[in-house]
Amino acid sequence: METDKWGRRIRAFRKLKGFTQERLAKSLGISVSVFGEIERGTRLPTDTMLEKIAEVLGVSVEELTPDDE
Repeated sequence: METDKWGRRIRAFRKLKGFTQERLAKSLGISVSVFGEIERGTRLPTDTMLEKIAEVLGVSVEELTPDDE
């Protein structure tokens, strides 16, 4: 499932950058439950949300993009 790949990439970068789910969700202005759904792959992030996630994590959207996209 495509959403699983996005979630795994986002989770990996979140942990690499030292963010908790709660801290990153707060920085993004979304609930922890919504962010958890993105990481678990049950919700696909919008383009705008991907840009925000990349900005907060200090990476590019391309780095968050799964390899087969």
